[in-house]
Amino acid sequence: MTISLSKNRKLKEIQHEFTTIFPYLKIDFFNVLHNIEEVTSNKFMIDNDKLIGDFVKSNDNQKVSVDPKMTVSHFEQSFNPLGIGVQVFRKSGKIWLETGATDSWSLEDQNKEGESITNQYN
Repeated sequence: MTISLSKNRKLKEIQHEFTTIFPYLKIDFFNVLHNIEEVTSNKFMIDNDKLIGDFVKSNDNQKVSVDPKMTVSHFEQSFNPLGIGVQVFRKSGKIWLETGATDSWSLEDQNKEGESITNQYN
């Protein structure tokens, strides 16, 4: 599957599309890039009411591939050429944890772990 990053889409639309695929994961956008297994301070978080066109470097509409088997780091790094940082968070009960230490896990495994932990608290 692919997520369209057309310039007129709000970041929250992209977040919703991602969470529809992975209900125990969410993404946030940042105005700085990060390396694998690093986390980004919330002070760099971009308001999700902003348009993707306010941040991407290219004038073309872009797409990002999403495969449940891809690692978190691969997914996050796929946004780097566009000049926008992305962090994946995993639901853990009632809180969201940045997945920096487990960036080598697949999106699918992260989602299953979030489901398992969250269900233990419900």
